Amino acid sequence: MTKHIFFSGKGGVGKTTMASATAIHYALTGEKTLIVTTDPASNLADVFEQEIGHKITSIRGIDNLHAMEIDPDEATREYKERIIGPYREIMPEDVIASLEENLSGPCTTEMASFDRFIDFMETDEYDVIVFDTAPTGHTIRLLELPVDWSRHIEEASKGSGQTCLGPVQSIQDSKDKYDRATALLKDPERTTFIFVMRPDELSLYETLRASKELETIGIKSGEIIINGILPEEVCEVEFFKRKYGSEQAVIKKTEKTIKKSRRYMLLRDNEVKGVDALRNIAEELFARNPPLSFSKVGSQPFPHSAKPHSLVPTLAKGGFSYEEYKSARTIEKPDIDALFLPDGQTKAIFFTGKGGVGKTTISCIASLYIAQKGVKTLLVTTDPAAHIGEVLDVKVGSEPAGITDNLYAVMIDQAEAFKEYKERILNEARGKYSEDMLAAMEEELNSPCTEEMAAFDKFVQFIESKDYEIVIFDTAPTGHTLRLLDLPFDYAKQVEMMVGAAENTEIKEATQNRFRDIIKIIKDKDRAVFSLVLYPESTPILESYRAMLDLKNAGIETQLVVANMILPEDVCVNDFFKNRRRMQLKYLREIKERFNLPVLRVSLMQEEIKGLELLKKSAGTLGMVK
Repeated sequence: MTKHIFFSGKGGVGKTTMASATAIHYALTGEKTLIVTTDPASNLADVFEQEIGHKITSIRGIDNLHAMEIDPDEATREYKERIIGPYREIMPEDVIASLEENLSGPCTTEMASFDRFIDFMETDEYDVIVFDTAPTGHTIRLLELPVDWSRHIEEASKGSGQTCLGPVQSIQDSKDKYDRATALLKDPERTTFIFVMRPDELSLYETLRASKELETIGIKSGEIIINGILPEEVCEVEFFKRKYGSEQAVIKKTEKTIKKSRRYMLLRDNEVKGVDALRNIAEELFARNPPLSFSKVGSQPFPHSAKPHSLVPTLAKGGFSYEEYKSARTIEKPDIDALFLPDGQTKAIFFTGKGGVGKTTISCIASLYIAQKGVKTLLVTTDPAAHIGEVLDVKVGSEPAGITDNLYAVMIDQAEAFKEYKERILNEARGKYSEDMLAAMEEELNSPCTEEMAAFDKFVQFIESKDYEIVIFDTAPTGHTLRLLDLPFDYAKQVEMMVGAAENTEIKEATQNRFRDIIKIIKDKDRAVFSLVLYPESTPILESYRAMLDLKNAGIETQLVVANMILPEDVCVNDFFKNRRRMQLKYLREIKERFNLPVLRVSLMQEEIKGLELLKKSAGTLGMVK
């Protein structure tokens, strides 16, 4: 029977690398292996250094290994055609048009990707299928969908027979399919969940949170990989000694709080790309580093015998001239005040990028900086795996709360937003529509996709609010953010579905006008600033560049790049960190050339940033707080 292995974890922890190395391991042992990504911001092709796309592709240089990147748009087209196709020859055109309209809701894309995902779970063509999933919060939502949709299909079949996925009759088979998928996900003999984390507090917090959420729907994770551990022998200066000590403390805390098998992976002095580098990771992950049960680790945090080593020639040995080096070091600092401070009207600032690049920390630092300028500032997170409260070291709830002078913070809670949204829509409709129409609207509002629309509605309220001069959005990882920003367009269609052919179109017109105004604000560079956060390595640069192009296609211009986690020159005293810094400088030059935007460089801090005092210190080192 096919073995399914899922990799999950906070964005940027190395899920794709660990998933790819695991897939290589099984392929090299003779197992026919497929690696599939469900991440809307996939970088599988970047890691393997070959084109993959929405088709099963053989990986060059590795027998028995195949890969596929599920493309949400293509999956949606296939999904819609599978439902509508059988009716094209037997139903009139107006019925087909109605079916197509019903399948244009914002949830259809997510369901289509999940439907394709299930197809792989039910195939017996492969011995092992490795799933490189999307960042944790979004993945958990994806995995919860079979339960939600099964219930929704069943409930809708008792009512009008209509769902935002189309008529129940046309998708009734989906119920059995999703139930089978749920059973497979819960079967430890067939399915293993592996969480990848970094040795830091935020990553541990996210791993614990995500693991518990999975357990609430009956799925138990089987193993932990702690990735990117600093090798003790290269931490000879105080800066890295302290970081090493902090990492070891987190590793020990992980051993006490997560009673699961663990593997450990040391940080390299360069990035991992290409089949040869991934083979090396696979060898260390399996041959030199067998899984350790918590009962066998004792006090030893990880095997010190595993020596760090470079996977590619160092940049010092070619391809990086002195002039290029000098150019990378002297990137001009952007005018932060001109970009971030208001000019008489509420301004929205968005920080987005690949998961794990430090968006939340940068959002908190920027918020504190602006607040200390005397500007009333609201920090909002739309990330389903939010942790701004962990960085601020205060509890952040679903209502704005004061953090310090002029600074407030709020977390958009989808469940609460959904409840408020549903009640408001129905209250506005009462007295304007018949009881039958109200019942149909309520049924439509009960679909799982409404949660995401409700969260966007809350997001819109903060932009519309006149209570704050600046609203800073710590957004979800890139693919999910772009999906959120696409919602107003899809949402207009959803509103039309809910009001149907009713004579009174006040709600529809008011909603469409409202979102038209919001889109206008988002596209106005004086009212909204989009900032891409990345660290200077190939994968986050490529992903951020794709995000910039996607935003541009939607009429939104990116105005700033934040290059985070840059190694300070004075602490890079040995070959290991000199190699990493040379790599970073090379990529800083690429950032400058590729994006052609102002670049704000943020140094790696000695301590993990948590609490207002460290945030103030961090902002001070940037020259952002006077």
